[in-house]
Amino acid sequence: MNKQNNENKSLNSGNVLKKFWNFIWHGDSWLSWITFIVLIFIFIKFIFFPALSLVTGTQLPIVIVESCSMYHDREFSKWWGLNRDWYDKHDITEDNFSQFPLENGFSKGDIFFVTGVKKTNLEVGNIIIFTSGDAKRAIIHRVVNLDPIQTKGDNNPSQFSPGMNGKTNPEEIDETNIQKSQIVGKVVPFKIPYLGWAKLIFFEPFRSSEDRGFCK
Repeated sequence: MNKQNNENKSLNSGNVLKKFWNFIWHGDSWLSWITFIVLIFIFIKFIFFPALSLVTGTQLPIVIVESCSMYHDREFSKWWGLNRDWYDKHDITEDNFSQFPLENGFSKGDIFFVTGVKKTNLEVGNIIIFTSGDAKRAIIHRVVNLDPIQTKGDNNPSQFSPGMNGKTNPEEIDETNIQKSQIVGKVVPFKIPYLGWAKLIFFEPFRSSEDRGFCK
């Protein structure tokens, strides 16, 4: 008798799951769509991202580029000709830079995967994500020095430092002396172009006029 009851319960559970599956995948009502979206959100937030964070060793395993600070507006040799002065002063040659990951920069809206990083396995030319000052978002720039760790945005004329003009650096970002505790991770040198705009577009109206739109 108990065996039969258990079998009936299993059949009922199977039927419920089957009906729910058909409701999600084959239903054409608004309720089925809303339920599907909620399930996707729960899966991504509570299963996919925690698992990815565990594998990559960082709390931010995927990042969307939110600014144009790493954008190159022309092919490498011409870009270098216009930007070489700063790098020459910091002992980074054209040949050095041409061997760096993502030597042609990247654009706002690009998506990258991120791995955890230790100070010992950083190299000049790597692109890292770090927090600094009052910035509400993590910063994604290229390492230009290791002792101390320093970065610079390829498309920025100079590094951010607390002593800069307030309009230039209102968030008091300091990328001239980055501590290990500030580093969120290192970018995997493979990008998914522009896909991040699917999210950024909702925040564009709240950005300053000079920060809106595509990189130019």
